[in-house]
Amino acid sequence: MKTFASLLALALASPAVAQEAEPLLPGTSAAEETAERQLARIAELDDAGPELNAVIVTNPDAPVQARIADEAGLPLGGMTVLVKDNIDTRDMPTTAGSLALEDNMTGRDAPLVARIRAAGGVILGKTNLSEWANFRGDDSTSGWSGVGGLTRNPYAIDRNTCGSSSGSGAAVAAKFAWAAVGTETNGSITCPASINGIVGFKPTVGFISRTHVVPISSTQDTAGPMAVDIYRAAMLMNAMAGTDPLDPATAEADARKPDFTEGMIDANLQGVRIGVMRNHVGNRKDLENVFDLALGDMERAGAILVEIDKQADQEQVSAMFRDSFTVLLYEFREGIDAYLAGLEWDDEDGARPTNLRQLVAFNEANRDTELRWFGQEVFRQALETTDTEAYEIARANAVRIAGEEGIDALLKEFDVQFLVAPTRGPAWTTDLVNGDNFNGSIGYGSPAAIAGYPHLTVPMGQIEGLPVGLSIIGTKWDDHAVLKAGRGYEKARTAELPEPTFERWKPAEREAEAE
Repeated sequence: MKTFASLLALALASPAVAQEAEPLLPGTSAAEETAERQLARIAELDDAGPELNAVIVTNPDAPVQARIADEAGLPLGGMTVLVKDNIDTRDMPTTAGSLALEDNMTGRDAPLVARIRAAGGVILGKTNLSEWANFRGDDSTSGWSGVGGLTRNPYAIDRNTCGSSSGSGAAVAAKFAWAAVGTETNGSITCPASINGIVGFKPTVGFISRTHVVPISSTQDTAGPMAVDIYRAAMLMNAMAGTDPLDPATAEADARKPDFTEGMIDANLQGVRIGVMRNHVGNRKDLENVFDLALGDMERAGAILVEIDKQADQEQVSAMFRDSFTVLLYEFREGIDAYLAGLEWDDEDGARPTNLRQLVAFNEANRDTELRWFGQEVFRQALETTDTEAYEIARANAVRIAGEEGIDALLKEFDVQFLVAPTRGPAWTTDLVNGDNFNGSIGYGSPAAIAGYPHLTVPMGQIEGLPVGLSIIGTKWDDHAVLKAGRGYEKARTAELPEPTFERWKPAEREAEAE
């Protein structure tokens, strides 16, 4: 029987874990006391102090549930998990960050949540997010929602947390829970993981059910683990992955599901051929220096690095993004209409939206709160994207360019198993008036998102105290191998990782250069 203590010992096999064992209070179990301390930490740092706003609601029964799960000897043994607030949980509202769903008590668990509970995981609460998973309007600010307010970065509270799984990223970085669940359509797990200095894994679309998750795209949406190290991410993948009869994309999941933790303790990079996406490092020399250190660590660990010197066809890249956006608009309209229509709640005055058109009207009626900082141009575009034939052509084109003609072609041409690049640059200063300040020259995550392929980000260092991550990308269903490669790098990493300050950013003090 695996207990909380034995599972924690396994997780602590990774040097990245910073969860210290403390003496137990009389009459409590390790799992129970850990959950109590995590709730107290949320109260101290999320609700007060720096007010990270990473957590929207907590579960006061979590400590007792953790003790029961630990005593039952279940696989996760009472480990606490925070869940992004666009995923249904039976005991807490699911808001997607929007005031339109503020009281949305569905009374049901999404299958991925039910699986976590069945494995002995305890849902500690729901995390803040970029409202509607950052798919509402132009000039949005990642990490802001009408329900949760603005999520702040633990490493520098005036810096952004990226979107849309901003709360999950910040909460894990702040050590509010053992792990968290995020969702991604295009960068919404990997970007906040990178910027908040944690591990984030976007699995192959089809490994994890999307049923009862507020949707954007049936082609690209997936949930995934966010944690302080890869072993925990693998443990959470074991719990979440599996076939769901209500989600056709997961039909192969049970047959393809490995034990994601197998081989993690001894994982290494000896003889692994890795393609280096030098053209996606961007225009920052400081980021290139951190990336070069990571490459050196991998090479010293036995990896064979292969420079990918092929220039992308810019017309194809433009077509991929154009067609993918068409797919998102079309699938969002259909998906959100189905989700809203399927809700059952007391709405005597008829103010709650049951489709996208009504949701647009709700936002207009609540303009002072919902539309203060940015609009809903994307929602309006989705309402007009109704051509099914054009959608089907766009979907086939985008997926082909990103997958078969993109990632798969590079892996084959250069005879490599994975592609690596920086995930993102360091966190930018949050600006609600002007919106996000993404550097689009950095990273290669979009092809993985559009193709539905696995994409892992692992902390690789820092720039002026701000974390940056390393992306490792593989082909469809190669998730276990991607995680093992990440674990191999994690063990070989020599970069000094920063610690959260819970303060505003300030320049690092530097020693005077010798004359």
